[in-house]
Amino acid sequence: MIFKAVGDNRPYPDHGYVTPKDWAGVAPRQVRLADLVTTKAQLDLEALLAEDSTFFGDLFPHVVQWHDTLYLEDGLHRAVRTALHQRTILHARVLVIDD
Repeated sequence: MIFKAVGDNRPYPDHGYVTPKDWAGVAPRQVRLADLVTTKAQLDLEALLAEDSTFFGDLFPHVVQWHDTLYLEDGLHRAVRTALHQRTILHARVLVIDD
């Protein structure tokens, strides 16, 4: 199994981080793929295969840590590409939400 679980929604509260500029203040760190829960159940194959998939966006996937669970909010294609290269760790911006 690549991910801890495959979800299809964002169970955490809205955090207000929308644009790459919002996320730019969150420092990237290493995250194990096996610790991630996806927030999308389907992958856009064009995004996975595109050579310039990060040209207009952030280079790092966006992860939200809520109740000790890591949710992959954006960057599913990057995470799958990492797994296809037989790597188990990727660098992601991890936003911690406490409530």
